[in-house]
Amino acid sequence: MSAQALEIITPRLRLWLPDPSRAACVLRYFDRNRRHLEVWEPARPLDFYTADFWEKRLAENREDAEEGRCLRYFLELRSDPATPIVGAVNFTNVIRGAFRACHLGYSLAERWQGQGLMHEALEGALPAAFARLELHRVMANYQPRNERSGRLLERLGFAREGYAKDYLFIDGAWRDHVLTALVRTS
Repeated sequence: MSAQALEIITPRLRLWLPDPSRAACVLRYFDRNRRHLEVWEPARPLDFYTADFWEKRLAENREDAEEGRCLRYFLELRSDPATPIVGAVNFTNVIRGAFRACHLGYSLAERWQGQGLMHEALEGALPAAFARLELHRVMANYQPRNERSGRLLERLGFAREGYAKDYLFIDGAWRDHVLTALVRTS
């Protein structure tokens, strides 16, 4: 995959796969948003909040993208590249064969919520993921109390496909999830 394929430009955002030299920047995003994100995400490994973890993970992310195993984008504002990372969009758990699907995950810094940035990011990233990973289906699951995610996915065309009881262990308890998917029509 070319270096160009590792970057998506939207009107307000740049989505890209940082190299290991940007580990401190990525770490800062997760550390600053720890309280905001931990109620929605599974527990992190003990070393998650270290530069060493992110140096290794960012190198793996690029290798995984090159091999078509996943795409893990980070978001920055185009108007101010000095602004720290404002979010992340991940296409993971890629399954090939007759299924050709993956899971979508995303996060946005608390201070940038409600401005349409994640909608914009996903409008740019979804077509790229379908094409680059040769997908038929992208699945996204959210906790029922996360109404903002539910509305976002619905606006993007994701269809509700089910409800999973005690689906993931998050924030100290098993949490139900609404199961949705976007299927490529052409």
